[in-house]
Order: sequence, then C-alpha cells, then structure tokens
Amino acid sequence: MTYRILAEIVLAFHLAWIVWVITGAYFTRNRSFLAAFHIASLIWGLLVELGPWPCPLTLVEEFFEERAGIDPYHGGFLVHYLDSIVYPNLPESFLIAAGVAVCVVNLLVYVQRLRHWRAER
Repeated sequence: MTYRILAEIVLAFHLAWIVWVITGAYFTRNRSFLAAFHIASLIWGLLVELGPWPCPLTLVEEFFEERAGIDPYHGGFLVHYLDSIVYPNLPESFLIAAGVAVCVVNLLVYVQRLRHWRAER
C-alpha cells in the first residue's frame, strides 16, 4: 500500500472519528458499551483540545503525507477535500472552543440520561 493511500485512509478515519464524537450520543441510547466508548471518546477529545499535545491521528496523517510527498494544497482529490473538512480555515481558538462545546453538550446528554435512569429506578 502506498503512503498516499495510507494518508487517505487515516484522514477518512479522522473525519469519521470527528463525526462519532459529535453525533455519538444519538447512537448510544440503550447501548451501554457504545455509550461508555463514546464517553471515553469525549473525554479524549477534551484532553486533546485542551492539552498541549497534538492528536495522534494528526501525527499519523502528517507522517504518511510527508512520505507520500503530498502538498496540502496540491494533493489528491480525497486528501485535499477531506483535509479541508477536518482542518477548516478558522481561528484556532474558535475550533478549540467549538470542540470543547461539542464534548460538553454530549456529556450533558449522558448526565441527563443518568438522571432519567435513576428517576425510573
């Protein structure tokens, strides 16, 4: 497999991960394993957004793109368009705030579910 294909696969997975973090609470109702995995994903998202280290998926993408010789502005179709979705041209502070807000809102959904579950018992 070429580095370009590996970069595309990692970038597609990164996009899927972002969608999972944003929408996962919708798919986890009455699925305790998925709910636990989504909560862990949210906590991971908060740590990456607020911490000093980069997302490991970003590091893997950069590794494969560098070895494939991909220029972010002239790469293949898939890499170019997925890259602009995963890394939009917005201020970093806005992206961090939006990421934290998404994680907090999702965690509040779980708090509400827990309250509802306790009230039923």
